[in-house]
Amino acid sequence: MKILSAEFIKSATAPPHYPEGVFPEVAFVGRSNVGKSSLINVLVRRKNLAKTSNTPGRTQLVNFFLINQHYVFVDLPGYGFARVPEAVRRTWGPMVETYLKERPNLRLVILIIDIRRDPTAHDMELLRWFNHYRIEVLLVLTKTDKLSKSQVRMRARRITETLLEVAVLKTPPGPVLFSAKTGEGKDVIWSFIEAL
Repeated sequence: MKILSAEFIKSATAPPHYPEGVFPEVAFVGRSNVGKSSLINVLVRRKNLAKTSNTPGRTQLVNFFLINQHYVFVDLPGYGFARVPEAVRRTWGPMVETYLKERPNLRLVILIIDIRRDPTAHDMELLRWFNHYRIEVLLVLTKTDKLSKSQVRMRARRITETLLEVAVLKTPPGPVLFSAKTGEGKDVIWSFIEAL
């Protein structure tokens, strides 16, 4: 995919503040610090379009980015990190659920899991929820450069088997393996986005 433009539109917490739903949207969701913002930046070939941080829990709003005047990428707050204030943590679930349930131009959710970690209860619950509402999901396993090739194969198989226990994966055969460092998986993700 040739990236001609990538720009931040706005941040929001509720539907009245979302941008007008003109373009198809791809939402990025996952546990805090799995690499959502890094994945977005690699896909659009920009270093700092989506703000990255080593501190989990930095993304606390629904952030919208217009890509090529054709797609909108939506960076959703991460879940499952305990060190953010309780009041903030309580708002995240409803904020993300409202976006996912009520956004008519949402075409795809990219569920991101760090390949070094087993799926959490939050991951499993979210996948069940996507299946229930018939939301198309692409499973992406990040940080593959941190493991050997044999470890990557083993972890990908284990994670897929765990998730298949609770939900149907509508993704291509197996998850997409991704590395922000090497760019592995970037073209596969774009081909899936374009097909939708």
